[in-house]
Amino acid sequence: MSDKIMEDLSIDCVIFGFDGELKVLLVKHGEGISKGKWALPGGWITYDESLDEAANRVLFLLTGMDSVFLEQLRAFGAVNRFPDKRVITVAYYSLIKASDYELMPGFTASEVRWFSPSEIGELPYDHREILDYAFSQLRKKVRQEPIGFNLLPEKFTLLQLQTLYESALQIKLDKPNFRRKILGMNLLVDCGEKQDNVSHRAAKLYRFDEEVYNSLKEDKFVLDL
Repeated sequence: MSDKIMEDLSIDCVIFGFDGELKVLLVKHGEGISKGKWALPGGWITYDESLDEAANRVLFLLTGMDSVFLEQLRAFGAVNRFPDKRVITVAYYSLIKASDYELMPGFTASEVRWFSPSEIGELPYDHREILDYAFSQLRKKVRQEPIGFNLLPEKFTLLQLQTLYESALQIKLDKPNFRRKILGMNLLVDCGEKQDNVSHRAAKLYRFDEEVYNSLKEDKFVLDL
């Protein structure tokens, strides 16, 4: 691969990680004009790679995360989004199970870690705008297709599923209403088991019906929560 970069076109990645709560992956810049600042993982595109290839390469070099399924958000091209010159960035996003990946800072990143949304302070360039847009797209996605298949244990409680939805939507859901609507979708299979080793009343365990799950992902719907 050529190392010749396109200095007016870049990539930025918004990685949402779920592990009991939703977090956002940020890297601390170890060099350049934003040295010492936390930012979204991003970098330049080279002349001989596709946008998707660039997104995966940049994410791997900065964080050590490999084989992450990334969806393209859109391009951000405000005239003054980058100092001294005009740079257009193409943003990608993903929702993953955080514990599935070992983080390892590299390339121009001195640190990499997960942040709760409330922990995130000022971000360089237009990264706050990109992050806010990614949140809006995640909320839209959650209401139009099921989530959780690769984010929850194989067997989970309704409370665990509700917590996932609340984290993604950034709202508090009404428990009876959520359960009624989720169970009414025929998406879950009762495992006929209950939680082990809990101090409180043991809750029922469910699993996803994979056939129904995949069908609902293909056929968009509107989940009114």
